[in-house]
Amino acid sequence: MDIVIPLFDDFEPLDAIGPYQILGYLPGATVRFVSAGGHGVVADSIGGLRPEVPTRYSDVESCDVLVVPGGHGTRPLMTDEAFLDWLRRTHATTRYTASVCTGALLLGAAGLLDGLAATTHWAAAGELAAHGATYTPERVVRQGRILMAAGISAGIDMALHLAALLTDETTARAIQLHAEYDPVPPFDSGSWAKAAPDVRERIKRLGRRPESPSADRAGVQSARR
Repeated sequence: MDIVIPLFDDFEPLDAIGPYQILGYLPGATVRFVSAGGHGVVADSIGGLRPEVPTRYSDVESCDVLVVPGGHGTRPLMTDEAFLDWLRRTHATTRYTASVCTGALLLGAAGLLDGLAATTHWAAAGELAAHGATYTPERVVRQGRILMAAGISAGIDMALHLAALLTDETTARAIQLHAEYDPVPPFDSGSWAKAAPDVRERIKRLGRRPESPSADRAGVQSARR
């Protein structure tokens, strides 16, 4: 089972590493990272993670599973016709195509989400409509062989759903047990709808660049749903 995860400058690390951790334990699975240039990429600006990625995405003509992460680096790729064409061609070969966070915007820009309900990071919710999709504030959304996860950590949940589809529920549960993925967060503030006004304001001052200029508006819209 060939699982491909494209990386690019300014990708969100957990978007890629979360699914990699889960899907890498599937029997017979190989998880490959690919990049545009077949060289190192720089992850988000938090800590300067610089993974080496020797395989070019253009060298991959097909795969069983494609997982597209998000991050601020998705924005230039949304108008990169070579990358979007690769997404379309690769998606045509997959059993499942998945996105995490703003990776959904890349699927949308490639025309893969037309008329579908979709999810992404709450701050980018307003951008999905520009690509013919309807935002829904669900943590994981499945539309046929396309699966989408909401922001960052939701990629782990999506990968577990995907693991069950690719094998069986018992295997997926066993992988969850191995990862000891049994979250009990200290705060109930993991979505825009649950976050208090002071928490929403604080995120703007933590050095985090908004995912989109319409972040506040999109967040308010999702909170009202």
